[in-house]
Amino acid sequence: MFKQKSPANLVVLLIFGVLIKMPYLLHPQVVQAAPTDGLLYPSMHAALGNGNGALYTGALTAFLLLYGQAMMINYAVNEHRLTAKHSFLPAMAYLLITSLMPEWNYFSPPLLASTLIIWAILRLFRVYNVASIKSTVFNIGLILGLSALIYFPAAAFLLLLLLGILILRPFRVNELVLLALGAITPFYFFAVYLFLSDRLTVANIFPSIYFDVPNVQQSLRLAIAAVFLVLPFIIGAFHIQNHLRKMLIQVRKNWSIVLIWLLLALLIPFVNSRDDWHNWVLAMPAFAAFHAAAYLYPTKKWVPLLLFWGTVAWVLALQYGNMPIR
Repeated sequence: MFKQKSPANLVVLLIFGVLIKMPYLLHPQVVQAAPTDGLLYPSMHAALGNGNGALYTGALTAFLLLYGQAMMINYAVNEHRLTAKHSFLPAMAYLLITSLMPEWNYFSPPLLASTLIIWAILRLFRVYNVASIKSTVFNIGLILGLSALIYFPAAAFLLLLLLGILILRPFRVNELVLLALGAITPFYFFAVYLFLSDRLTVANIFPSIYFDVPNVQQSLRLAIAAVFLVLPFIIGAFHIQNHLRKMLIQVRKNWSIVLIWLLLALLIPFVNSRDDWHNWVLAMPAFAAFHAAAYLYPTKKWVPLLLFWGTVAWVLALQYGNMPIR
């Protein structure tokens, strides 16, 4: 069904998302911000208020963010021809893999920042073979700066945007400078606000940065989730490599950016590490693009069916079985 590019799939995808994430809507949680996370999220969290109403509002907001991110990823893969056929597989894959871990479905700083990062990379894909991109580059940096205000380790994605511009376009110093200026701009205006309120310090603008190994508890749930995350990625990467010679140069470059995105996002949890899995959600959009290829390209139909229903069965067992969501 999701292999077809049908407008009806927008509704089907919404129904699929509601069903697969129903426990997180019925039993919501809102993540408290750590002091090193970011500067805007505490205000957003406070705006939700307290009590059950705030929890359900946060859960609904998280679901809408996930659904919106899924549609943005789907648009990026189809519009920029990362796969040979237009489909709703990237969006389906994203909603499915974010259900593998409960932490990826909660209203949290990394989930908010991920929305802006996807938006920035969408705009980055459009700069190939364009004569003048000064305003676009500045806006990309501005979006990333806002994401860093929400979740400060997301500032590391500035490296991805710099490499992306160098991959897609000839080297121009002014474009890289504009990108950096755009990223700094939100912090500049926040510093002005702190100055006017007589609270201007470096610590209030830039949270402390440290590197550490996340201290997460090993479990069977984690091992099986890793299998359903990594196995389709390997299959998708294999098929993408086989089709790489048939792709346009721009598509090859975009896939290089997606791969760098994945590698960088897998390193982010080691920056200001937390003892949970919330910050790993930043890698899921890149995983979804590879998973879409795993569902689309295999010539043996039982392979994508096994991957899909195996993942769905595990998610349902986790949510409705004897494994409580923690």
